[in-house]
Amino acid sequence: MVKLKGKQIYLRALEQKDLNFLYELENNTEVWEVSGTITPFSKDVLQLYLDNAHRDIYDVKQLRLVICTNEHKSVGLIDVFDFDPNHRRAGIGIIVLDENQRNKGIGAEAITLLCDYLFDVLGLKQVYANILEENAPSLHLFKKLNFETVGIKKDWVRFKNTFKNELLLQKINN
Repeated sequence: MVKLKGKQIYLRALEQKDLNFLYELENNTEVWEVSGTITPFSKDVLQLYLDNAHRDIYDVKQLRLVICTNEHKSVGLIDVFDFDPNHRRAGIGIIVLDENQRNKGIGAEAITLLCDYLFDVLGLKQVYANILEENAPSLHLFKKLNFETVGIKKDWVRFKNTFKNELLLQKINN
C-alpha cells in the first residue's frame, strides 16, 4: 500500500489555505530560473488555480502536492507535469522553499513518496526531471535516488540574457 507519508514529511493536495504560501513561492524571483516564471502572479490568479486544483490528473495532466513537515508546516511543493497515461510517463519537479529545511532529507523523502505513488498507484513506467546543469544540489539529489542522466539540452534555458544547459534525468520502473 502506498502512503504519501514518510518519516519526516507527508504530501497533501492543495487547499484554500495555501494561497499565501503559493503567492510567496510563485513570486520569489530567486526560484524563477528553475520554475520558468518570468512575471509575478496575483493572488486572484492563484486563487483561480486553487479553485481548479481538485481536477483529476487524467484530465489536466498535472498534479501539485504540498510538502509538509510532520508538524504540519508547508515547506515546499512537488509537481507532476506532462502526465502521459498512454506512454506511462511524467515529469516531476520539486522546490523546498524554506532554505532551513534543505539538506535534511525532505526532498529525497518527497521524491521517493511521489515516485512510489506514480509507479504503484498510477502504473507509470518512468519519470523524468529537467535540471539545470549548474544546479549541483538537485543533480546530486536525483542521482542519489537512482535517476540517470540521459541527455543534455544545450542553451535550453534563458535567464537574464544568459543561456544555460539543462540535463534530462530519467528513472525507469523495472
